[in-house]
Amino acid sequence: MKRLANILILLSFSVLLSAQTDAHFIADKAIRDKVSVAFAEKRQLVGEQFFTDIDKISDRTEREAMQFIYAYMALADITDYTSAYHLAQVRASLQAREELPWGHSVPDLLFRHFVLPVRVNNEALDSSRVVFFRELKERVRGMSMQQAILEVNHWCHERVTYQPSDARTSSPLNTIKTGTGRCGEESTFTVAALRSIGIPARQVYTPRWAHTDDNHAWVEAWADGTWYFLGACEPEPVLNLGWFNAPASRAMLMHTRVFGDYDGPEEVVLRTSNFTEVNLIDNYAATSRIDFLVLDRKGQPAAGARVDFKIYNYAEFCTVVTKYTDPNGRTFLTAGRGDMLVWASKDGDYGYSKASFGTDKTVTLRLERNATTDLTQTSYPKEELTIVPPKESANLPAVSAAQKAENDRRLAYEDSLRNAYTATFLSEAQAREINPKAAEFLVKSRGNHATIEAFLKKYSASEDRALALLATLSDKDLRDMPMEILDDQMLATSSQLSPRVENEMIILPFKRYFEGQISPSDAAKYRKNPAKLVEWTQRNIRLNPDTKAMRIAQTPVGTWRSRLTDSRSRDIFFVDLARSLDIEARKDPVTSKVQYRQDGQWIDVNFDAAEQKSAPQGRIVLRYEPTKLLDNPNYYSHFTLTRIENGRTQLMNFEEGQVDMGGGTSWMSTFRDGANLDTGTYLLTTGTRLANGSVLATNQIFNIYEGKTTTLDLTMSQNDDEVSVIGQFDSESLFDKDGRRVSLLSQTGRGYYVLGLVGIGQEPTNHALRDIAKAHKNLDDWGRPMVILFENEQAAQRFASENYGQLPRNLILGIDSDGHIRQQVAAQMKLDNPSQLPIFIIADTFNRVVFCQQGYTIGLGEQLKKTIDKL
Repeated sequence: MKRLANILILLSFSVLLSAQTDAHFIADKAIRDKVSVAFAEKRQLVGEQFFTDIDKISDRTEREAMQFIYAYMALADITDYTSAYHLAQVRASLQAREELPWGHSVPDLLFRHFVLPVRVNNEALDSSRVVFFRELKERVRGMSMQQAILEVNHWCHERVTYQPSDARTSSPLNTIKTGTGRCGEESTFTVAALRSIGIPARQVYTPRWAHTDDNHAWVEAWADGTWYFLGACEPEPVLNLGWFNAPASRAMLMHTRVFGDYDGPEEVVLRTSNFTEVNLIDNYAATSRIDFLVLDRKGQPAAGARVDFKIYNYAEFCTVVTKYTDPNGRTFLTAGRGDMLVWASKDGDYGYSKASFGTDKTVTLRLERNATTDLTQTSYPKEELTIVPPKESANLPAVSAAQKAENDRRLAYEDSLRNAYTATFLSEAQAREINPKAAEFLVKSRGNHATIEAFLKKYSASEDRALALLATLSDKDLRDMPMEILDDQMLATSSQLSPRVENEMIILPFKRYFEGQISPSDAAKYRKNPAKLVEWTQRNIRLNPDTKAMRIAQTPVGTWRSRLTDSRSRDIFFVDLARSLDIEARKDPVTSKVQYRQDGQWIDVNFDAAEQKSAPQGRIVLRYEPTKLLDNPNYYSHFTLTRIENGRTQLMNFEEGQVDMGGGTSWMSTFRDGANLDTGTYLLTTGTRLANGSVLATNQIFNIYEGKTTTLDLTMSQNDDEVSVIGQFDSESLFDKDGRRVSLLSQTGRGYYVLGLVGIGQEPTNHALRDIAKAHKNLDDWGRPMVILFENEQAAQRFASENYGQLPRNLILGIDSDGHIRQQVAAQMKLDNPSQLPIFIIADTFNRVVFCQQGYTIGLGEQLKKTIDKL
């Protein structure tokens, strides 16, 4: 017995000693104490019920790692995912650090902020960390960190390639399931893969390009003391190389959101309770700094003023970063050397000015306007602005011919692997055999087709309701919607079928849950008078007092359980709750207002008002005289409307049509005869993008009054320069076509033609060909040929015209196998980077070039049309 007692004492001492010598997750006590405070504050804010399991974790490293991620976690990630889920991800990260050779060479700071966090952007969280670690750890064994980064990107390319889609970001595992992703999804997926094997990685994005429309996201990964960049799912032979080297050198801002309170060497743009936003533009482009002073109406420094930095893109001045002034009314920004619009506001007062980085050193903004002054007249004079983007200054690493050839070989093989997988998706004929009424849904569902097929079979007795539900879903919803969500919508008693409010993540069933939470008598009361449901929401759902917190949309169930949310998630919660009770409700896609329908009328929801009613409205009519160059201006391409409310701006999101495939709102379809708008103050912005990337823009502030029509001229500034000869190109140059060498002249005949040198699989080429598809009717009417040349036979085999829409009829395909034509165009047009694709020219058979465009640009088809119309 004595011996047993001694053993027990020794065992107890051993356990105590082990507990005392457990490593801290954060070695620095000052940082550890800061995290402890943040964790305690978050715990008090959200509610004890979401944190109790963390206290039960016996391993100190795991417990402190959990405290770190919970301290800075978005509210939605606390309320919508279990602590068991988060603990599994923490353990996977710690396992990777132990098992991979570079694990302990990664500094603690980088591990905390760029490896441990599961969330990359605004995607739904999944278990990709565990899955990817299992798949990748052996594949990268024996490699250096740099080699591993390159290899992971090849693995990513085997599974995913670029395809535009809507703004919702799918989870990494769902991106694999569908086989495609837009750049935000590809980069989220690649960052997740790199982090899964313990390599620090971050998503870098330029919120909007300055020299063309659209935006882009890519990846930075850390190896042996240095951050490198790479195009996600776009493997290159070396790091710091991507098709975007050149456009990135023309960007004005790149940034990344770092999880937690990050204290690294980069310039901090914004700190919040969830993330630290840092500016990375110095890694890519020549930059300059401007210091800003904001003065109030009395000419005094405006402390705490909001300053929005706006880049012209898609016919709006889009906010790309927000800062706040210090007690002296000052702030600053480092950006690429081009033009921005800078908009300052405080307490409803606002003012704005153009700022030219590289030229201006200081800019003063005066808050001289507000709702009262704006309403003194119907419209104000147009302000004409010439917006100039930064110049190109790309820096390209060296790549040997052998490296490029080997990389091309791997890309072709990886395409074959991915294509073998996507070949298992349903064709239209196969889908029709399964269910002719649902064939479109089955084809669009891609890798999720088994779920949609099983759903249709499961509810064959209620086919009309099942088809009506599928019709409410977006293409992306069809690709990743799980059965449990479809079941919930089908089995609920509500006739309101749509599970989607905006672009939120739909990860938990909610309709039948709310049926069980709301008594039948209360449900009947709310259906009779939905304003009572607004009142209930006002009383019972708290808003997070931290208005700068990350606004990942909570599930409605998460909001119900926590009774704490942000304004965006409250909107979604109300609409979902109302629909669950069979009340027609929505978030208006144009204005973002929450509304419910009563007696055939949409009623605006105002959670701060005692009475719910529709906003008064007037009308806007835009006058425009069609021209040969532009007969019907399009919303987003040529003009936009922005509401000014409380001194801040909100874009009116009219229908944009299918991504990259045309359609959407135009002057002729919507504004020629007039459109309804809520009363208030607005900004009409128009812009003409020139071939060099500059913009001729106009801004005009105007008002909408109740019951009245405001009529404005839609002015599209033009550069009236006629087409001129800008270079030469030999029209008798040879290329390979159908196994023989032919000249351009022999294929085009005498006259003008378009020549395109493209890089298949690269995003700039994808955009260019889709833009050409959108303009195919104009190019067909022109009647002249378009010659598209690939780099090599492998690239030609990878080309699939159906991926781009309807291309022009007079399309001639060939191969510039020796690169002679590309080199000649680059030399004659004095292009700085001959390897940057695509390159498009308009030339004639007398060897005169009248148009040249290289690299990443949006609107190529329209630019070709403008030039052609002037010939």
